[in-house]
Amino acid sequence: MKIIFFGSDDFAAAHLKALLASDNDVVAVVTQPDRPKGRGMKVVESPIKQIGVKHTLDVLQPTAFDAAVIDQLKSYDADYFVVIAYGRILPKEVLDIPLKAPINVHGSLLPKLRGAAPINWAVINGDKVTGLTVMLMNERMDAGDILGQHSITIGAEETAEEVRERMMTEGPAFLVETLAKFTDGSITPVAQDEKQVTYAAKLDKSLGVIDWQKSAKEINNLVRGLTPWPKAYTSYQGKQLKILKTSVVEYCDKEACGTVIEVQKEGFLVQTGKNALLVECVHLQDGKPMDAASFLRGHALETGFVFEGKN
Repeated sequence: MKIIFFGSDDFAAAHLKALLASDNDVVAVVTQPDRPKGRGMKVVESPIKQIGVKHTLDVLQPTAFDAAVIDQLKSYDADYFVVIAYGRILPKEVLDIPLKAPINVHGSLLPKLRGAAPINWAVINGDKVTGLTVMLMNERMDAGDILGQHSITIGAEETAEEVRERMMTEGPAFLVETLAKFTDGSITPVAQDEKQVTYAAKLDKSLGVIDWQKSAKEINNLVRGLTPWPKAYTSYQGKQLKILKTSVVEYCDKEACGTVIEVQKEGFLVQTGKNALLVECVHLQDGKPMDAASFLRGHALETGFVFEGKN
């Protein structure tokens, strides 16, 4: 099958590599324009462009899908458009181009968690299972008919970053397999149940503010779900203190929420709305990430200290 691949990040790149290693014929890639990135604002090529150049594929980086770009896409006579983490909504004129179908891979078990950050929200919500959905695309966000789903168990202490890495490992082969089955007619698309739809909003730094009145379990899920970005945080002596790793400790609720109730070698315990949170790794503003034991050696954090913020 002739494929045009749309994508921009490393998650998409893992799937592109699998398609290139399969019996399919990837004829072109479409990715975001090169943009300045980082403190030095160095212009960076997307992983998709780098792979495209390496494999001598046509690389398209449109800033808009005007008539010229649409004509170019049509000229390939591609059977499928495969779209993964491209970063832009495709208009109907583009979705109508492939001879067979436009296909998307989404990081949740749809119709649950449609939207921009499904992996993060699955962890934040405390879900024990998430997965990948391969679906047909339509003009509505993540609302197309389902071709196949692959479940992934979320470990009790696993971060969103770790779940994403496993999806990058398990997803590419599943995409290739599903595409082959759909092509040979052994898959019948299944409509999503609109009554079961939930959404995964785009991540924002404000989501990271810790509400100490919530349970230790909820805060632990937030810490895990906002790793690697934007990270959960509180305030310490007027500075932002990112909380990088935590665990839940059963504790009789006695102190005000946000209060340090015990300082240990492994870290420090903070009172929450239910049970206590053992803080094991932190990153203080203007400093470096470190384990809590190292932080305690440099800061006189004592029992009774109350963290600022939502408490």
